Amino acid sequence: MDLQLAGKNVLVTGAGQGLGLAIAAAFADEGANVAFAHNASSEGAEKGAAAAQEAGRTALAIRCDVTSGHDVQRTVDEVVRGLGSIDVLVNNAAYTDTGPFLDIDADDLQRMVDVTVMGSLRVTQAVVRHMVDAGIEGSIVSLMGDSGRVGESRLAGVAATRASTMGLMKSVAKEFGRNGIRANTVSLGLVRSERFAHHTGNADDERMARIAKMYPLRRVGVPDDVPPMVLLLASPLSGWTTGQTVSVNGGYSMV
Repeated sequence: MDLQLAGKNVLVTGAGQGLGLAIAAAFADEGANVAFAHNASSEGAEKGAAAAQEAGRTALAIRCDVTSGHDVQRTVDEVVRGLGSIDVLVNNAAYTDTGPFLDIDADDLQRMVDVTVMGSLRVTQAVVRHMVDAGIEGSIVSLMGDSGRVGESRLAGVAATRASTMGLMKSVAKEFGRNGIRANTVSLGLVRSERFAHHTGNADDERMARIAKMYPLRRVGVPDDVPPMVLLLASPLSGWTTGQTVSVNGGYSMV
């Protein structure tokens, strides 16, 4: 199926490693031009952009500190100059920390708010402003974890900040639908990404087997499970889908 993404200009945050890198590369594989935005993972972003360029796409590796409004605006301006516009935004940048709620210190809580909540607000606002000013009927897809939908022990900070993603996307969908801008959320179960061990505590085979049994499909996710839904929601083929939260989670939660 042709997702009609060829020639679209895409900005993916947190695209230097893990899911963000896989998603950005998947857009390039579909013929899109891609900005691989990263904060610290420059090597992965640069390799991803180089591979996209070799395939004939216009691609950028660009540093973006989403905790800085100035840096976010600079990033958006540079992406518009480099790609020509932004048709699709994927909000993937986030900061997560696990552990008993009473043991999470104030600095970690603040970091989660600064990156996950305020970062998404800053990037989305800057990109939506660009889309409105340029008359672009664009698409925004934001990622979150299922803890933000159903709650999760030892993930209170993550759940609280990730839950904000749904509210942001639904509000953008309602306010800017008249501009042809769509906004949707992809909610994830446990995925074997770069922070997998951080979430599972370096689980042994026995514990991983117990975790897998929590999923009707009897396995946790892998990075390749995620991009297809993100690309579909970004695609013009989903032109009548907005304000929705779609779970990609092996059936872990069904809400």
